[in-house]
Amino acid sequence: MFRPTLALRSRPRWAALALLCASAGLCGAAALTSLPLPTTGQDFRQPGTQPMTVVYDIFDSANCSPCHGYYDANQEPYTRWSASMMAQSGRDPIFYAALAIANQDSAESGEMCLRCHAPGAWLAGRCTPADGSGLDPLLGDRDGVTCHLCHRLVDPHFDVGNPQVDRRIHNILGADKPPTAHNGQYIVDPLDVRRGPFDLGPSFPYHDWKQSPFHRESFLCATCHDVSNPALTRQLNGDYVANALNTPHPTHLPFDEFPIERTYSEWSKSQFAKAPVELGGRFGGNITAVQSCQDCHMPKTTGTACNPILGGAVRPDLPLHDFQGANSWVLDAVRSLYPDSETGLNATSVADAHARNQAMMAAAADLEVSMKNGQMVVRVVNHSGHKLPTGYGEGRRMWINVQFFDALNTLLGERGHYDGVTATLTTLDTKVYEIEHGIDGTQVGLTGLPAGPSFHFVLNNKIFKDNRIPPRGFNLNQFTSVQALPVNYAYPEEQYWDDTSYALPPGTHHVQVSLFHQTTTKEYIEFLRDENTTNGAGLIAYNQWVLHGKSAPVLMQTATLTVASPGCLDPIQYGLAKQRTNGDYPDVTHLGQPSVALNNLRVVVERAAPGQMVVLFSAPTPYSLPYRGGTFLLGPGMVRRAMAPADINGRVEFPIALSPGQIGTAVNFWSTFVDPAALDGLGVTNALHVEICP
Repeated sequence: MFRPTLALRSRPRWAALALLCASAGLCGAAALTSLPLPTTGQDFRQPGTQPMTVVYDIFDSANCSPCHGYYDANQEPYTRWSASMMAQSGRDPIFYAALAIANQDSAESGEMCLRCHAPGAWLAGRCTPADGSGLDPLLGDRDGVTCHLCHRLVDPHFDVGNPQVDRRIHNILGADKPPTAHNGQYIVDPLDVRRGPFDLGPSFPYHDWKQSPFHRESFLCATCHDVSNPALTRQLNGDYVANALNTPHPTHLPFDEFPIERTYSEWSKSQFAKAPVELGGRFGGNITAVQSCQDCHMPKTTGTACNPILGGAVRPDLPLHDFQGANSWVLDAVRSLYPDSETGLNATSVADAHARNQAMMAAAADLEVSMKNGQMVVRVVNHSGHKLPTGYGEGRRMWINVQFFDALNTLLGERGHYDGVTATLTTLDTKVYEIEHGIDGTQVGLTGLPAGPSFHFVLNNKIFKDNRIPPRGFNLNQFTSVQALPVNYAYPEEQYWDDTSYALPPGTHHVQVSLFHQTTTKEYIEFLRDENTTNGAGLIAYNQWVLHGKSAPVLMQTATLTVASPGCLDPIQYGLAKQRTNGDYPDVTHLGQPSVALNNLRVVVERAAPGQMVVLFSAPTPYSLPYRGGTFLLGPGMVRRAMAPADINGRVEFPIALSPGQIGTAVNFWSTFVDPAALDGLGVTNALHVEICP
């Protein structure tokens, strides 16, 4: 793992000047310039609504709270929103520490950050200078992604159902109409017309409104959750090279720019983007099959978004404004740095937000433990709609902690030990899930920084590691197309889980396994503190980190294993079936256990065409290839295992005989069936991954 040191504070050289001096023999090292790179606002200029172009400014959330807050925290938007990092993004001390270093590294780059963290101020022209010093808290500039901003967003793609006025707004933008939603390239209604997913009725009296399907779509979230560096352009060989100075990016397309975050794109290439995924309500709310970002991060309840005394309509699908993510401690820092009267926070709302954070982190993964070929196998299953973990990668990580005990419960050894006093993690003996950005040889010449992983995010132009677990529906080609491929790690097609093997110390009787996530590592916070030569933002962030527990890891899941009776890993479904004309998705599941001793495993196909022939196939490896309206889900070595007609309910069970020679191996099952209602007469199921155990 990369650990920044004071050596990184050596002043870099501006590459073009260095080349000129070296080739002409005109100057020595002393004449070379140092950071920041001499970029300008033009290097980070992007399309979308531009500063000083809206008729009505974005106002602070205090204007929304009288109608949308203080009546019931279980349903109202304001209290739950204010206790989210969306609301506090303009007060986040980690953000300001990173902002200072970004401006130190590349002049005026901070405006790129402020347009998402303080959008109201950016639209009003108060994000120049780019260090945030022009923000006016009296105008609500620290309110972050405020109510008024989100509810004035306009879909950059005109779709049927969008307000007709959107066409005119697009036309007014002209060349500044963004090609897609990312990087804060938002379009904002210039008038104070508030948009949302519901029809408020023709006589709604309180403010102008438009019904907006965009506000139900994950595409809205892409606005700030696909983040790129527009000062870098992707080359044909896959490298990222700095643009000419004082020049906007030539295309403004996310996949031509260097990827910093790809949360939306990860979702867009997942199974969730294709169809709802039945997760049994694990992310809360009153729907169990989830699909959009909003389904998990704004779970639905029955309630009203407006104070009942004002006649707020009670809706069965009211989105809770939770916006819960992985940040576990910064709300405490915000309360320490700003008065509750400004932030809208209080002790109860923050405690509730922390509880929601812990619940979401627990729901995001399953943890399973078993024995295979004499070693313990830890399986982490990703149930989120994006990589696990995802988002801003600097200083964030997830890891496996393993403790081995003898029969007397004496600790024999530990892997992935975290010292809460020093905030130090032992990383070399366990699996740490993270992304590491950094600097390649081209940027070495440009910046003077050493090649390799780096926390200088605005200078980084290479991904050195990304072993974060992909979501359901992972396909390498698709993830590569959106710059979200694994790096220095490999996942089989469609695999949304990861296995890690551990050798058992002699005498091990039982094992305790835990999965942790940490928001801000010691290495990152010390970098923010030590690299800051501009202001005190790094020290402020560091002191808050210390004050609030050094970003104590959040326990996501825990599991135990008794070596003498380890049990089996549960079979796991993968892939998306071809939808039948009646709307059903055929399903492959199982009964029994994949145990040779029990020998009671049955593969079950459900929701096939009643009375039609079902064929079961198997292969040792998974695959992912579009096929007849579904996906071909088995790799090389595929064989036909059995065939039988489905019953009147479209169900058939296939007994699977297991033998001792199969112990420790994996097998994948997939089915096709006759479907007279399909245009091609064929139905295709999802698949089942099975690990054979003793």
